[in-house]
Amino acid sequence: MSAADTTTPAKVPPSRQAPPPPPAELPRANRPSGGTAVPWLLLAPCLLILTLVMGYPLARLVTLSFQKFGQSQLWGFQPAESVGFDNFAKVLGDGEFWTVVLRTIVFAAGAVVFTMVIGMAIALLLQRVSGWLKVLINIVLVASWGMPVIVATTVFKWLFDSDYGVFNALLSKLPGVEMIGHNWFASGPEGLAVIMLLVVWGAVPFVVITLSAGLTQVPKELEEAARLDGAGARGVFRYVTLPVLKPIIVMLTTLSVIWDMGVFPQVFVMRGGHPEPEFQVLNTYSYDRAFVVNDYAQGSAIALVTVLLLLGVVAVYMRQMLKIGEVE
Repeated sequence: MSAADTTTPAKVPPSRQAPPPPPAELPRANRPSGGTAVPWLLLAPCLLILTLVMGYPLARLVTLSFQKFGQSQLWGFQPAESVGFDNFAKVLGDGEFWTVVLRTIVFAAGAVVFTMVIGMAIALLLQRVSGWLKVLINIVLVASWGMPVIVATTVFKWLFDSDYGVFNALLSKLPGVEMIGHNWFASGPEGLAVIMLLVVWGAVPFVVITLSAGLTQVPKELEEAARLDGAGARGVFRYVTLPVLKPIIVMLTTLSVIWDMGVFPQVFVMRGGHPEPEFQVLNTYSYDRAFVVNDYAQGSAIALVTVLLLLGVVAVYMRQMLKIGEVE
């Protein structure tokens, strides 16, 4: 037998097959449209409810703001007359209105700043306490957040009562301080400070719970790397924690501005249903014009201006969120 007969024949690798061609793309006209219609069908009930609940009142508000509408028109003795922009001219030309606007902005800005600072501080402290204590604090926060506004306002009225208030009694125990009989609502700034404290007390739990959830998403390895690079607690918070929480902070700040600009029950109930001029904010001022002065058209115009101001806040929020999305 020759050597050629004993050699093993070389194996020939199988030839590669060309990959199958991709499926031909359907023409746009022949594509199934169910995928596009399903989200709208799911959203339809919610959109319908929003239209019924908010659409009609808003349309009626806009209509009233361009009419002359008082008690005579309400009871049907006279027809409503279209007056164009006269109601807005009266509102915008009234110095008292601009005083109320400035007071509302200052009140809302103070409440938002205190809410965000206190909420962030508590959320950061919750990251350093034991598990059972964190659960206990969260239960207290949820309980205070779920307390009805009327109940919370009644409690604060008792705390700051001039004769039997606990706050005055505690301050009077300080050396050289005598606060028994002090009326916190004798002046507008002091009274609004008490109401601001009430608003902050009711808003902090939501901010704390939301920021605590956001802090769990901060990567621990980034914090550790920052510490290894020599960053202290302030540096870690500024360059690691804060950028991660920025979308949440923007959202919470925007919501707080909207809620605090639209504050009504705290002021209304705290002043016994008749807020004095130095306690008027935009919502109570609109209510006063509509249901105390019985000028429903001017009250509607003030409410519409308030809505436009809040829409400006929403526009700023959307712009910030779009910027954050572009960076990411």
